[in-house]
Amino acid sequence: MTDIKVLNHAADNIRILAASAVEKAKSGHPGGAMGGADFINVLYSEYL
Repeated sequence: MTDIKVLNHAADNIRILAASAVEKAKSGHPGGAMGGADFINVLYSEYL
């Protein structure tokens, strides 16, 4: 099992990257990616 601090830090990075990608594209909405950051993080770190 992965340390919760590491998981939280990784999810925060996913949120920052999602916002950065939307800003760079000057189009889109980061809500889905930011909202699902915890889910995606656990999915990849624990199961994939």
